[in-house]
Amino acid sequence: MTVPRRPHVIVVLTDQQRWDTTGVHGNRAGVTREFDRLAREGTLVEHAITPNPVCAPARSSLQTGLYPTATGVFRNGLPLPRDVPSLAEVFDAAGYATGYIGKWHLAGEDGPDGPVPPERRGGYRSWLASDRLEFTSDAHRTVVHDGDGEPVRLPGYRSDALVDAAIRFVADHHDRPFLLFLSLLEPHHQNAADDYPAPRGYRERYEGRWIPPDLAALAPGAPHGGPYRHLGGYLGQIKRVDEGLGRLRDALFGLGIEDDTVLAWTADHGSHFRTRNSEYKRSAHEASVRVPFALTGPSFRGGGLVRQPVSTVDLMPTLIDAAGLVVPEGLHGRSLLPLLHGGSDPQRPGSVLVQISEDHIGRALRTERWKYVVAAGPETDPWREAAADHYRETELYDLAADPYELDNLIGLDSHASVRDELRAELLRLLDLVEGASPEITPSPARSVPQRSPDTLPRSVPWEGVRFGHQRP
Repeated sequence: MTVPRRPHVIVVLTDQQRWDTTGVHGNRAGVTREFDRLAREGTLVEHAITPNPVCAPARSSLQTGLYPTATGVFRNGLPLPRDVPSLAEVFDAAGYATGYIGKWHLAGEDGPDGPVPPERRGGYRSWLASDRLEFTSDAHRTVVHDGDGEPVRLPGYRSDALVDAAIRFVADHHDRPFLLFLSLLEPHHQNAADDYPAPRGYRERYEGRWIPPDLAALAPGAPHGGPYRHLGGYLGQIKRVDEGLGRLRDALFGLGIEDDTVLAWTADHGSHFRTRNSEYKRSAHEASVRVPFALTGPSFRGGGLVRQPVSTVDLMPTLIDAAGLVVPEGLHGRSLLPLLHGGSDPQRPGSVLVQISEDHIGRALRTERWKYVVAAGPETDPWREAAADHYRETELYDLAADPYELDNLIGLDSHASVRDELRAELLRLLDLVEGASPEITPSPARSVPQRSPDTLPRSVPWEGVRFGHQRP
């Protein structure tokens, strides 16, 4: 009897990439040819939701299959705990070579510029990374640290340099099963400059090619172009990352291991480009929490479309299951394999929980049709407290009629029964995930929807608004 060879596993993680930047989700700018190919030949998760729209909390869930409040990494600056089984540790115990390349952001507060100590690397054996890559590099000056903690300068555009390193890792380890986690900074902004530095010529190529409907509605008259000035660079960055994925797949093909490799692409969170609050994320809106997520290779090739909403907390158990390994007990995430080829999982919730931190303490419930959001009051400290004992209802959106969440239906008598059902479901998930039974105060009744521009905090003025236009 021939024992099937265990698959290689590669995860490509982008930073701050919205789901609607991809062609398979309807974007016509043409920047994700390789992602679209991956999704069409493999499995596309239509509604992939991050467990928290902040870097470190989301990344802790990807590595552990647990929600951020369970990992303890409920905000940035907190280290991944050593006593929680991690993705790398499970694969390492099964004899896999494990490697991490790029941005980590789970080392804690030891400083963004220094090397990550071995005990804070989540169990990865091969290491070429920085905790916060945006602080150790810029677009054409990539500096990471190797396994000995020594700084390494990688030539070329940043995402190219990291993809090159990934190809070298694959070439060096393809003779045995490996797990490679490639974590890119793009399309995140460069913090110091608040800019999206694309390769030369790429920003210009995509300037004005695409304006998300939420930006068109929420910031049409923003001064100096507002968020629009970032979109060309943002799309240019994604295009170059997508081209890098193509080069990585070419390398797998050339080494004869493409058919034996599980390849997943997702993002830690999205970006609303300062239209919902004073920065880029930390809200429950689709622009912040919905991300691209597709997989191909063994188990996933021809898997089709997963339609029901799922959390990216499912990534870790899904990869472990696809490799034929034993999924650790007690995880919040569940393997996606039962959902492939139109299948179902009777034990899977029909809704997804989102935890909000840092800006405020909030919780959201995402179903196929509805988004229900609650927030703690100002008496809480979102930097020191992971959860609250009391929340108030703040938002309700009908995603079927209002996919970009412009009309807040919370408090409407016409939606009272929907609100009651969603509140009960949220409380059920909070008890399951957090072991908590907080009080939720219903929203005051009113008769008309709230238009988002009138009710949400703004970073741009609303005088003299006019609608922008999308060029095909």
